[in-house]
Amino acid sequence: MTNPNYFDRLIDEPALQRYLETTLGSADEFDIDYHREGKSNETLFLDWGDYDLVLRRPPAGATAESAHDVHREYRILDALQETDIPVPQTVASCDDHSVIGADFYLMERCQGTVLRDEPERFATPQYRRALSERFIETIAAIHTVDTAAVGLDDLGHPDGYTERQVDRWTSQLEWAFERTETERSIPLLWDVADWLAANVPDEYDHTLVHGDYKPDNVMFGPETPPELTAVFDWELCTRGDPAMDLGWLLVYWPDEGDPEYGSSALPQFLTRDGYPTRRELVERYETATGREFEQQRFYRTFGVFKMASACEMMYRRYLEGNADDESYSKMKNRVPDLAERAYQILDGNEPL
Repeated sequence: MTNPNYFDRLIDEPALQRYLETTLGSADEFDIDYHREGKSNETLFLDWGDYDLVLRRPPAGATAESAHDVHREYRILDALQETDIPVPQTVASCDDHSVIGADFYLMERCQGTVLRDEPERFATPQYRRALSERFIETIAAIHTVDTAAVGLDDLGHPDGYTERQVDRWTSQLEWAFERTETERSIPLLWDVADWLAANVPDEYDHTLVHGDYKPDNVMFGPETPPELTAVFDWELCTRGDPAMDLGWLLVYWPDEGDPEYGSSALPQFLTRDGYPTRRELVERYETATGREFEQQRFYRTFGVFKMASACEMMYRRYLEGNADDESYSKMKNRVPDLAERAYQILDGNEPL
């Protein structure tokens, strides 16, 4: 049940125009384009004179507690400006809800390609391998950032991070089920949640973690060979267990011969000649960081469980008319498929 007035709930154009004039100066041009690919915080593209901007804000309507913290995202992006991590240039943040009815921030818009399909210019085994190397080396670099040096040493609470993540995404699922279980129930997800809670690793490293690192949250520049030029969607970033990032990104990296359940929305082009397998990707990460990917069954199962929880929240937003994305209706069938995939991984039936 897509809401035709949803865009109007995201932006008060006159109020935003006044804010931009005060913050950036006057401009002869003001255009807004709603970017519909994002599935969490909302993304809008703004043309303001010579400025080519991105505005990020939470979705309209009810959201789960602690989700969609755009000021946290802005703080992290701002802190990483002088590091080797490729991030967009920050511009401004605003917590005055009289402007658009929610917190938001502005950053400069980057130009390039987001990996939702294979760019033709990279369609050779050599460039596919290079693209994959840049992708895994960048998350390895994020996991080696000196958080004290960039002013992020007070970010989050790394002790107990992994256990809290299981609790958090279980709670997000409970929030979604308050509405969605009237449509259908998924008891298998509760079995997965119980297994995760009982199998949280006792010890793990503490690093900066992105929280949502996957192929369509990075951008490659317009040139060849492939160069990764920006990492987006830092809303879930904190200090915690780096293996959680690795388990999450592997959910989005299919291997030839994977079972069909829950795979239809994954970037299948990554199985073409030249792209590494999941195992090869992990081995390159281990070489770059000196860190072994232990207890991979837990981390990969959690990655799928987290995806299922996020998708179920999308389904609740769809049912309540708080989304303008028809793909959200597909979550009714996709989440049960994800529950099955998570259970198969924890049961040892989908090896790395």
